[in-house]
Amino acid sequence: MKVFKLNIQYITFTLLLIAGVSFAQEKMTKAEYQQAIDYTYGNVINQKAFNLKTEVHEFEEGSGIWFLNYDKAGKTYLGLNYKDLRTAPLFDHVKLAEALSKELDKNVEARDLDLSRLERKAESLYFLFDGKPFSWDGDSLKPVDSKNDKARDSWRNRDRSTSTSPDGKWNAFVENHNLFLEDAGSGKRVQLTTDGEPGYDYASSIGWFDIIEGEGTERPPHFDVQWSPDSKYLVTQVVDTRTAEKMYLLDYSIDSLYKPKLLSYYRGSPGDTTMVTYKPVFFNVETKEQLDIDLPKKIHVNSIWLKWMDDEPHKMIASYRSRGYKDQYLKVVDLDVQSISPLYEESVTTSIDNFEFREVEGWQDLVVLSERSGWKQLYLLNKQSGKLKPLTNGEFVVNEIVNIDTKNKLIYYLASGVDKAANPYHQQLYKVSLNGKITSLTPEPVNHDIQFLEGSAYFVDVLSAVDKPSKTLLRSKKTGKIIETLTEADVDALTGEGWQLPEVFSLKGKDGKTPIYGAFWRPVNFDATKKYPVIDATYTGPHTQMFPRSFDRALSHQAMANLGFIVVAVDGLGTAARSKAFRDVSYMNMGDNLRDHVNAIRFLGQKYTWVDTDRVGIFGHSAGGYDAAHAVLAFPDFYKVAVASSGDHDFRMEKAWWPEMYMGYPIDERYEQVSNVTMAPNLKGKLLLVHGGIDDNVNPSGTFKLAEALIKADKEFDLLIIPSQRHGYSGRFNSYFQKKRWNYFIKNLLNKEPLWDYNIN
Repeated sequence: MKVFKLNIQYITFTLLLIAGVSFAQEKMTKAEYQQAIDYTYGNVINQKAFNLKTEVHEFEEGSGIWFLNYDKAGKTYLGLNYKDLRTAPLFDHVKLAEALSKELDKNVEARDLDLSRLERKAESLYFLFDGKPFSWDGDSLKPVDSKNDKARDSWRNRDRSTSTSPDGKWNAFVENHNLFLEDAGSGKRVQLTTDGEPGYDYASSIGWFDIIEGEGTERPPHFDVQWSPDSKYLVTQVVDTRTAEKMYLLDYSIDSLYKPKLLSYYRGSPGDTTMVTYKPVFFNVETKEQLDIDLPKKIHVNSIWLKWMDDEPHKMIASYRSRGYKDQYLKVVDLDVQSISPLYEESVTTSIDNFEFREVEGWQDLVVLSERSGWKQLYLLNKQSGKLKPLTNGEFVVNEIVNIDTKNKLIYYLASGVDKAANPYHQQLYKVSLNGKITSLTPEPVNHDIQFLEGSAYFVDVLSAVDKPSKTLLRSKKTGKIIETLTEADVDALTGEGWQLPEVFSLKGKDGKTPIYGAFWRPVNFDATKKYPVIDATYTGPHTQMFPRSFDRALSHQAMANLGFIVVAVDGLGTAARSKAFRDVSYMNMGDNLRDHVNAIRFLGQKYTWVDTDRVGIFGHSAGGYDAAHAVLAFPDFYKVAVASSGDHDFRMEKAWWPEMYMGYPIDERYEQVSNVTMAPNLKGKLLLVHGGIDDNVNPSGTFKLAEALIKADKEFDLLIIPSQRHGYSGRFNSYFQKKRWNYFIKNLLNKEPLWDYNIN
């Protein structure tokens, strides 16, 4: 009986010991970190993965192109001459390296040459090496004297506080906040305005990142006027800051200061009436009188853009949108008769995001890009009649105008979604004539990133998908025919290590009918018998999209995946690059943008046994920072861990244009409802808030306000302020942040004990 009792005690102790061990966190190893570090951008691009995207350079003298080809041995400078259209080494790398070694008295490796500003003149190649200019004719290397660059010196030293009329007769300048003209010959001055005063400045503007240092300090000066081509008229604006409020920052990071430096800048928030305003003003140079042309006064983040018409030297096109971005106007301003007449108007019930126009010299029509049909399309707008003619028409997106051939009257453009069977984010190049004839130049059903070669009959096409390695091709502008393969991506070294291409997936969106797309990354040592936590790499800002359409993004989340995660990037309803209706799902409703992400991750969990939907984390920056914090507040039972960096946690504290375009204007209760600050009591999981201390894009006050709300709600969270950093983090500060982010997910999602003693670079 006694022996039996002793055995029970022994068994109980043993079970407790085992239980204690089972609950202890397993430690990460340096080898596991190294597996991630080996896949950071600098350690893999053109080190183990080559030619994911090739930049091609055209020689100024128009004879051909040059580019770099990378492989395991290093890099090779290649050239293609338009005469023979064959790729060949641009020079003898060994001979040039030997010549540079001799000239500079140091060892220069043939496959590690770092040349810049390459140009070909006659039979010689001109370039910079180690910041020094040289010429090379194939046999001899000669230093080049670059001291007498008069054009550059003239540009560098010119007086930016004055502007001279095209005929050279008048100088415009500002003195005591008023605008003056000076006769260039006699020096006689004429004062054009008299009501200028501090805060009411003529010929000025507000720079987006104009920082004012200290209390009562003047803002950085700006001077800007426009002259009519014949010098008859002078056009500028008056900037009113008298009632405008500023945003503030405290810079604690200056080693020599023991008090923080006060910084401020003009940046209105949604709904503000106390904002900087711009008002266009027009002057007759001959009579020195201000013209009676009354364009509206506008806030500086949504102002009026004025452009002289090419064929009407005394007329301008004024382009502007209403506050709230529901209305777009193009108007013709006639300075001779002092009139304003309508040219184009577009109005919507949500907001106008994708509108642009271009005037083409010699054409009677403006080229317009608009979503007025519900899809971003190309139009011609007649400058005289205002008649609008569609050049493209369909349920697809014209992404951008690549080039306008004025001589042959052709418009080259990129479009996605033309082929309904293809991925809607993959874009192709087309050209359209002014009578609407469309020619496809890149028919392959993948993504095409285009570089137009202005001085030739060719363009460069980087053909790829996130799961299809890149080919960089030279193609004919006329037919799209492939002329030459310039480079091909090589990822053999990675696949030899077990790396798998990202996998693309699709499912129905939260409306139950619209396909949405995403991709995911697996660890390089992926084991299908294990279960992996998921990390959502998010940015649902309606002006952009996250799906990796091209192969140069195939490694974008691989380092984090290698720590032991499945990393997912998905574009749900409410994001860009699809139809206007697709994006408008998030209008006044950005708080629900992550619902499609939740559905997508659950979809992957149902499809793959190795996806653990009970352990889901999320990270994002800027608008993605809002998303990341919002995830653990709006979906607290799904997202368990979040790292939110530089987030705009309350849209009422953001710069005015972005929320007013996507959350609506006037400001209503929906801003309150979707605010992370309002939702702070919902926090259940782990949240790390990160912000740069002097972020003059997304002011850190939003993060501080969220932190205060979390404290009031008695919620545990983590906070990292990087005092010297602005919206993005650089150098050692970025490395520090990356380590914090990695370790936060390792500890709280992977349930391992992290290390700190490792170098992420």
